[in-house]
Amino acid sequence: MARIRSVKPETWVSETLAEVSIPAMVTFLGMTNHADDHGRHRDNAAIVYGLVWPMREEITRVDVEDHLKQLAAAGAVCRYTGCDGRKYFHYPTWRNHQKIDKPSLSRLPACPHCEPERCGVCKGPCIQRATLTEAPTPVPEAAPTAPQVFDEPSANTPTHLDHPSAPVAKPSPQSGTGSGTATAPTVGEKCVAVPADGRSAGQTAFAEASPKARRSVQEPSTPGSRILDPGSSFPTGRQAPEPEAVSAGQLVGEYVAACERRPPGSVLGHLGRTVKGLLAEGIDAEHVRAGLRRFAEIQGHPSRLPSLVNDAMNARTAGLARPGLRPNLPVHRAWTNPVDAANAYAEEL
Repeated sequence: MARIRSVKPETWVSETLAEVSIPAMVTFLGMTNHADDHGRHRDNAAIVYGLVWPMREEITRVDVEDHLKQLAAAGAVCRYTGCDGRKYFHYPTWRNHQKIDKPSLSRLPACPHCEPERCGVCKGPCIQRATLTEAPTPVPEAAPTAPQVFDEPSANTPTHLDHPSAPVAKPSPQSGTGSGTATAPTVGEKCVAVPADGRSAGQTAFAEASPKARRSVQEPSTPGSRILDPGSSFPTGRQAPEPEAVSAGQLVGEYVAACERRPPGSVLGHLGRTVKGLLAEGIDAEHVRAGLRRFAEIQGHPSRLPSLVNDAMNARTAGLARPGLRPNLPVHRAWTNPVDAANAYAEEL
């Protein structure tokens, strides 16, 4: 949610902002309206582009990413990775320039480098900052253990081997799941220990086949839900995708592409606000597009666009129908004097 922020006179003589380009400075000032009460915001060029530059076609998301890099290099913003794994940025001098009455608690993670206050994810001091400040504890190295040798032979000596003389490792009770071999024989079956790295040691497959035959699905698989309930009011299969909504910026961009030269910014701004208001009324985007197409032909003040959209929505007819009458009836003409007045004027009598 955007908020009202203050811009001090010292901003225009700031040596820090003088190191970045003018569009980067506009991004810096524009994001002060969208940062939370602690000066934090998501570090995503696409989000920043949609908040600061929605009406400027000459600025792209790549340009916004360059703006953030310039501001971070100059020290105007600090980019960091929060304790939730996402990227954020904040204003290091936020409290020096913004005086907020009753600031709300931040829901975003705090910077682990230069923000000691409350973290919105940890609900207190940030765990990531505590991890960075704590000195790492050296881990003592474990003493090497000599390999254990079994004196008695294994009872599960495998058969059907290509090399009967090859030794077979027996799982040690001290070795966990990461030991060299892992065997789990069932009752009545003879198994062979397989090394953990997957290399073959000359063993063959099981001597006897499984008594249970593998089952196969006879019918082909179909997408969607298998629960068919014709009487249910809630659909159980896949839903058709909703049609993509057309934005005011997209329609204005089509109008700019149809022009031989780019119109002035004030004209595009007024035209964008007019298109946005028409879409907010629920007018179909195709009617607005038809009005813009006609506006590109005749030009003029952007305030003419609603009348052109009305022409596209309501085609001209032979005349105006009276209230309460069907629009397919002819308009009353006072100079006519028909022989049969009841049939001529129908419902008007």
